[in-house]
Amino acid sequence: MSNALYRNDRPGHFPRSWYADTTPIPSERRALRGQHRADVCIVGAGYTGLMAALELAEAGLSVIVLDAHRAGWGASGRNGGQVGSGFNQDQRWIAARIGKAPARALWDMTEEAKALLKSRLSAHAPEARFRPGVAHGAYSATEARDLRDEVDFLRRTYDYSAAEGLTRDAFQASVNAPQYQGGLIDRGAGHIHPLRYVLGLARAAERAGAQIFERSEVHHLDPGARVTVATGQGRVSASFVILAGNGYLTNLDRKVAARTMPLNSFIAATEPLGERATDVLREDIAVADSKFVVNYFRLSEDKRLLFGGRANYSVAFPRRIEPALRRRMERMFPQLAGVAIDYTWGGTLGITRHRLPLITRAAPNILSAGGYSGHGVALSGLAGRLMAEAVRGQAERFDIFAQLPTPAFPGGTLLRAPLLAAAMTWYGLRDRLGV
Repeated sequence: MSNALYRNDRPGHFPRSWYADTTPIPSERRALRGQHRADVCIVGAGYTGLMAALELAEAGLSVIVLDAHRAGWGASGRNGGQVGSGFNQDQRWIAARIGKAPARALWDMTEEAKALLKSRLSAHAPEARFRPGVAHGAYSATEARDLRDEVDFLRRTYDYSAAEGLTRDAFQASVNAPQYQGGLIDRGAGHIHPLRYVLGLARAAERAGAQIFERSEVHHLDPGARVTVATGQGRVSASFVILAGNGYLTNLDRKVAARTMPLNSFIAATEPLGERATDVLREDIAVADSKFVVNYFRLSEDKRLLFGGRANYSVAFPRRIEPALRRRMERMFPQLAGVAIDYTWGGTLGITRHRLPLITRAAPNILSAGGYSGHGVALSGLAGRLMAEAVRGQAERFDIFAQLPTPAFPGGTLLRAPLLAAAMTWYGLRDRLGV
């Protein structure tokens, strides 16, 4: 099948990963059958959908969550685990386009996103182990200077003092990768075990009263005063619908699909490194860099290097994930040449043209959020909260977030993939040439 929901994975099975092998996987929930009614029907049981379900159920609304596979099966249970600050776009860029006051309001909400994650994690999934610190590496002195300028802007404009610009020597003191010419470290950001967190959200949503149905792919929406949500064997009639499938969302709404692009990313987990771990990272932080095809990595609790990157733009994963990831990892860390790789896995995220989340109304009572562009671990939960607020008639903050510029890809759903392929080829070449 060409559908990202089924092209690369066994239906209803979590992919083999270090995350899945270190997490108790619950028994499969029942599929939707027959006719049901709810105040809200949510399509997608990842961070976005489960946070919305939890907030709505806690407010006393009846909630049904539908997932084509399992709760936490998609990108929410497979990602790099990095809890970033802000957006995957410079805050100065955002302010220049939508104004200083809306940009400040958005920044404040992204700070809330991290606080929300830490609060929910502490209450429902402490085993997900939030650890502070995310570093961003720069490959040139110019990029390092730009990152230091960004740190200065955040401190001066938003009173954000948790980030610090680093010289090359200071960066190397924490991250032993000689290509980096400096960067920043953000102590207000952090990293988690993503699968444990999303499964904790699912448990919490059910305890609050939400119903989660698995192996229940939604294939049709019939809009109206009450929306009918159709699966293969069941129907839900709901006053509101929330679309929360992100990169795995099929074309249930073509306007949303035209503004988001599915993109695959991959992770390798080495064998436990033991004392060698300090030859790579000298503290328990996560790292990302400025490549167009980003590298991201951190140490696991058992001292494996979790190294991610190697994006591709086709629906299908490559036949073998390991070789390209190994080349990237060993180029960055030659001290790991020949190290055993015990796990590789991939997943599909959603990106937008400007790498900003798409939060929008597909219809007056159909809300959608996705396109987090690699910044979704915290932002997706906030999006779930904002959609829950909008359902309850408090849409002010939802509307501020909806101001983010997220234009359609040229050519819509027909040309977005070939155009992205061309862009990735070009920027991948620039990455290799160091320009």
